[in-house]
Amino acid sequence: MAAVTLVDLTQVRSSQYGICVKKRIGEFCALTGNGSQEPVFFIADPESSVGTGRFPRSSNQEMFIGFSNSPQVLCKSSLSAALYSFKKAIDKKDISNVKIVTSSRGRGLFQVYQELLFTSAYNFEYSIMFDNLSCECCPPGQRTDSSAQAADAKRELGTFLQHLPALKGDIAILRSSLISDCFGHGFSTRTGGISYIRTLSSLNLFCNPRRKDSRAVVAENLRRLGLQAGFHPQQLNLIKCNHASDVWVMGKPAPDSYDGMVTNQVGVVIAAPGADCMPLLFTDPVAKVIGVAHAGWKGTLMGIAMATVNAMVSEFGSRPADIVCVIGPSVGPCCFTLEQDSAREFHAIHPDCVRHIDSSRPCVDIRLATRILLARGGIKPEHIEDIRIPHQSESTLCTSCHPELFFSHVRDGLNFGTQIGFVWIK
Repeated sequence: MAAVTLVDLTQVRSSQYGICVKKRIGEFCALTGNGSQEPVFFIADPESSVGTGRFPRSSNQEMFIGFSNSPQVLCKSSLSAALYSFKKAIDKKDISNVKIVTSSRGRGLFQVYQELLFTSAYNFEYSIMFDNLSCECCPPGQRTDSSAQAADAKRELGTFLQHLPALKGDIAILRSSLISDCFGHGFSTRTGGISYIRTLSSLNLFCNPRRKDSRAVVAENLRRLGLQAGFHPQQLNLIKCNHASDVWVMGKPAPDSYDGMVTNQVGVVIAAPGADCMPLLFTDPVAKVIGVAHAGWKGTLMGIAMATVNAMVSEFGSRPADIVCVIGPSVGPCCFTLEQDSAREFHAIHPDCVRHIDSSRPCVDIRLATRILLARGGIKPEHIEDIRIPHQSESTLCTSCHPELFFSHVRDGLNFGTQIGFVWIK
């Protein structure tokens, strides 16, 4: 499996390109060079001469004879900028195994950035080589409080990410005219964020440890969405999906996982993710109650939509006839198929929910099934809406069919991004 090595020279702050730097590089080359095909990066402090054009070219090139690949030097305005550049470089080559050569002090700092900027989809190995190297130009570093170090790194990285340009255009939010003005709401699309990995670009709003979009990047995407939509990211509560039918009533102890959430608290933003699965928004303008649900095909069959409605009714006194439900972007029957046994369960809800029922993998309409189940549960048909793109007459909005607008598991595979539906009581 491909690997990359990153050598930390950020502690070198000499005004001279002295023996300490050569000693560090020379020892590293002796141990890990030997014709290695693995890419090597050196990360240097911009205030040191390591970052000048003299490094590692010209007369110092002989120090890198052991490498088949010419090392790259990262000398950016901050450690955040350098590591972000490093991550982009290895993601472009789809490299997940990272070896970091540093000092004991440097390891602590790099582990902070590892937590912020990477996920468990990457494997990190640390090699401590520089603790015993000293010279007049490199005095031993002062001990730094780990919590203060982490806070400084988080602040620096957040500031850096805030200044990155948006990708794929501006943030676009889909809204429904059915929802009363006493609520804030919307469905995100994929434009206007900073996620750069192709299937996650650009406004990915969920950090999955198995994927390569980090917590810090997703947090910045969410901050930008909040600015556009009118809420603060710290107000947002995202469903913890399990593709089932559990509903959390906010204010009560939260279950470990749940696909529905209801509240009557003003100013609290609740949200459901979706990438083929449906994010559902529920509002009751009479009782001033809201709910959200994440409904995939399994959750649909298990009744998550009506479970959310029932929680609004039993906990806050809502009447089904007053509740409005808006169905967010999801995969359509044009692109979604299931095995025969599962498809027949949808056919039992209504024959129109399944196309080509006799084929080995019939096409299934999870949105239609949701509308039918909600209507049977007492929601007025005119209070149920499939979200649409403004000024377009297209009757279906399939996430798989619109790569320019939406993320899709069906289309993009396991490394897919996520959009959300969100709502709050003003």
